[in-house]
Amino acid sequence: MRVLVTGGAGYIGGTVTRILLARGHEVTVYDNFCHSKKIAVAKNARLVEGDVADRALLEKTLKESRFDGVMHFAALIEAGESMQRPELYFRNNTAATLSLLEAMVATGHDRLVFSSTAACYGEPESTPILEDARLKPTNPYGESKLLVEQMLGWINSIHGLRYASLRYFNVAGAIEGYGEAHEPESHLIPLILDVALGRREKIKIFGQDYPTPDGTCVRDYIHVEDLAEAHLLALNALEQRSRVIYNIGNGQGFTVREVIDSVQRVTGKPIAVEECPRRPGDPAVLVASSEKIKAELGWKPKFAELDTIIRSAWEWHQKRYA
Repeated sequence: MRVLVTGGAGYIGGTVTRILLARGHEVTVYDNFCHSKKIAVAKNARLVEGDVADRALLEKTLKESRFDGVMHFAALIEAGESMQRPELYFRNNTAATLSLLEAMVATGHDRLVFSSTAACYGEPESTPILEDARLKPTNPYGESKLLVEQMLGWINSIHGLRYASLRYFNVAGAIEGYGEAHEPESHLIPLILDVALGRREKIKIFGQDYPTPDGTCVRDYIHVEDLAEAHLLALNALEQRSRVIYNIGNGQGFTVREVIDSVQRVTGKPIAVEECPRRPGDPAVLVASSEKIKAELGWKPKFAELDTIIRSAWEWHQKRYA
């Protein structure tokens, strides 16, 4: 199989790229390196350096190699930043993706796996969240992804573009030789691991008065390898299905304090904490139901325990800074 991976130098895209290559598939990475580095591109992957907004380059790339599918990870991902600069997110996540969809339609490519987000749901009415739950994002990041899903629905109906939209929650962990390294880093687990490594003085907890067991936000954590497997299953499913939407998660939530406790158990290091006010746009609880993809595609997470997920990340982060 020949696959185009946008954002293939990022954390999730880079993991998927490596797994595809390990299974004998051909991969072209398309990335502008705005939050990553060329060194993150997997060995044996072909590289096209460019922006997803560049429709001409996308069409050239798609015409040069007949791809069996496109996996679209390239996006800005900081919910907090989106509350300050929403225009960046609608330009980079929504408008740029339209250029990709136009290029795919123009070149006859009809299979796309889209990296969506649980932020599409906003503050859920019930948990765990099902795929048919109300879609009402509480930040422009989630809105920018939901707008893409709406575009995909119409382009599927009118142009026959087959797509899978995967809404996932907090991704963590590492595979052998590759893990999470955002620039700048804002995700909870690598930030806590930085404290354990002595690279950061403390971890900030934003909000202690949420309606949760200990007052801190509850999130669903999925191991990046389990998430990658879901993307591969979704791409294969598009041979028979026109469009699918799946949540990808563990089905259980952990508070911020529980994640800190897990890091302390795994690393054996004390973690200093600074309590800060809530951040705008942060829902109290986000926990996924992944029963649909389990039933329809046979997906099952191999790394369900939080300590296991964090242990793989800890092993990689120690090697990263060795």
